Amino acid sequence: MQVLQVQIEVGADPSEVGRARRWARSRLAGCGIGLDEPLAETLILLISELVTNAVVHTGCPAVLRMLLPGAASPAGRASDARPGTVRVEVADISARPPARRWAEGGDTGGRGLELVDGLADRWGWQREGTGKRVWCEVDRGGPCWSSAFEPQHAATNRA
Repeated sequence: MQVLQVQIEVGADPSEVGRARRWARSRLAGCGIGLDEPLAETLILLISELVTNAVVHTGCPAVLRMLLPGAASPAGRASDARPGTVRVEVADISARPPARRWAEGGDTGGRGLELVDGLADRWGWQREGTGKRVWCEVDRGGPCWSSAFEPQHAATNRA
């Protein structure tokens, strides 16, 4: 199966995280992932966390890359990848590896990699040149996405 690879440079400013999210939403919609799908919201949250980590914890610009199932187009490069899997990568020039932090109840940060670990099917990091690449993958159409949000599986907080 072919995948479409698209990427954007993200500046070393926390306001760039919002721009990265808007860009990602437009690319997801362009490859047939509906913005109202739970998959899209999960991917946007993962992108937000990874880009935030890169920008805030390194103070360096980063590159956000998405590998999306679908045919290649002039906007991206085609390559082989796991069928139905969306891969998100954020590369930066800091050699410092990502580190999980254990947030206390009142902490305003320190939960990013825990969210990534809980939401992604796989995630990791690797050295790249003098920096690193942090990545995560979400399988599209797996059992948790195809039925988890149907009414018989939904819970309502009545409190």
